[in-house]
Amino acid sequence: MNQRVLFSSIRLVLLSLIVLGLAYSMAVFAVGQLFFSYKANGSLVTSGNKIIGSSLIGQNFTSPKYFQGRPSATTPTYNAEASGPSNYGPTSPLLLEEVKSNLERILKENPGISASQVPPELVESSASGLDPDISPASAYLQVPRVARVNHISATVLRNYIRQNTTSRFLGIFGTEYVNVLNLNMEVLKLDHKH
Repeated sequence: MNQRVLFSSIRLVLLSLIVLGLAYSMAVFAVGQLFFSYKANGSLVTSGNKIIGSSLIGQNFTSPKYFQGRPSATTPTYNAEASGPSNYGPTSPLLLEEVKSNLERILKENPGISASQVPPELVESSASGLDPDISPASAYLQVPRVARVNHISATVLRNYIRQNTTSRFLGIFGTEYVNVLNLNMEVLKLDHKH
């Protein structure tokens, strides 16, 4: 190989490393920090200068005083390092057992509702196992319990659900959803006012 071609090749590799490996990465990082800082840093939610979670990852709310999200398929629950579905097929006895167990828990925690009123998302885990959102119907279903336990007006809670509902993208894509952590932050604020 010609020495001139060899040096040209080395220069091209070094230039590519600098431009694509360093400059491009720094530019993307800078744009993210300047224009999308909240999202680029993990969409962290704070309370009193303390990080309590991320609006992108579900949390295990077990207290009856809070709205509860979808079941998690990870072990331990809502473990971001183990994101993934259970991979149970529709005919799996393990899936049926999981759904029955989750349904029994929902019916026990929310007296007065029937199994037909429970949205499927409250008894089935999501594909990531970490879904932080539920449908407005799933949130409204939990209003009587959360209102009773916290001694808060059900009307106030329904208003918070409406205010925290994210609409379909452009009015036609996706479904409406409510972020469970953000909704529970509203409940926590109300609790501190009492």
